[in-house]
Amino acid sequence: MKIIKPSGYKAALDMQQTEQGIKLIKEFFQQNLSTELRLRRVTAPLFVLKGLGINDDLNGVERAVTFPIKELGDAKAEVVHSLAKWKRLTLAEYNVAPGYGIYTDMNAIRADEELDNLHSLYVDQWDWEAVITKEQRSIAFLKNIVTRIYSAIRRTEYLTCETYPQLKPFLPEEIHFIHSEELLAMYPDKTAKEREDAICEKYGAVFIIGIGGKMANGEKHDGRAPDYDDWTTIGENGLAGLNGDILIWYPVLGRSFELSSMGIRVDKESLLRQLALEGQVERQSLYFHKKLLNDELPLSIGGGIGQSRLCMVMLHKAHIGEIQASIWPDEMRKECQEAGMHLI
Repeated sequence: MKIIKPSGYKAALDMQQTEQGIKLIKEFFQQNLSTELRLRRVTAPLFVLKGLGINDDLNGVERAVTFPIKELGDAKAEVVHSLAKWKRLTLAEYNVAPGYGIYTDMNAIRADEELDNLHSLYVDQWDWEAVITKEQRSIAFLKNIVTRIYSAIRRTEYLTCETYPQLKPFLPEEIHFIHSEELLAMYPDKTAKEREDAICEKYGAVFIIGIGGKMANGEKHDGRAPDYDDWTTIGENGLAGLNGDILIWYPVLGRSFELSSMGIRVDKESLLRQLALEGQVERQSLYFHKKLLNDELPLSIGGGIGQSRLCMVMLHKAHIGEIQASIWPDEMRKECQEAGMHLI
């Protein structure tokens, strides 16, 4: 088990204060996010039908939790991994205008997750998606949206620290932007995770652009499915990628910490290009993909922001199990208890 046990760790808030803090953070942040990006709340599914290409494939190897539906002749349903593609279908169904979007509470089960301080079988996110114009499919527009999301995160930190004075703010005023290729050039001898740690420790908050495609060393910074984020379109400085991750340096654990994965979504050209690169051209015949290729879906930008992760950072917790109720190995629970981490 890969558990980080901070020396001398003691939670700043007891369990009752923690629950109150979670409510405060979730209510405040989602209202700020909604206002900042002009998003309307919608109701989301916990599961979707298998075989339509709607579920998020993540890195392509994670198994979705499936079950048969009696009333549909035992047709299989899958618990969502995320709502990346479902949201785009919903934008079209609701006929959302450019400049506006939707957000929802996404709850998922990822049975193949490797459990540690940040990863749980249970995933909860604010999933959001907004309609954009062709002209807005640019790095400049992506950076603008990232900056506005980061502003909402910092406002949430300010409120939390005002409510609980024992918590001291640590996020920098501004978020630093860097492309994954530039990051590789800075730290050519480090792994992707080590590069994230190094750049986050240096700047405090970072958005790494261009995640999903192979870099100069023949490796990917991290995996991305080929059919939602656009990671092949050439942006500024001749570098590919209109997506990325928001990461911070988290002093409680002494490591980088991902808060959000997001990006401008594929258009027809980048979808076909990325499916070919990943050897998944057969997906063109699936329900979602046919709609996109037939111009039945709007251009969009979207992402997910971890609810438990944001609360964990705001409340200075060392383990995500101090924020959410999930299943953990008995040995992990024992180790965490001994290290001052009281898992719910």
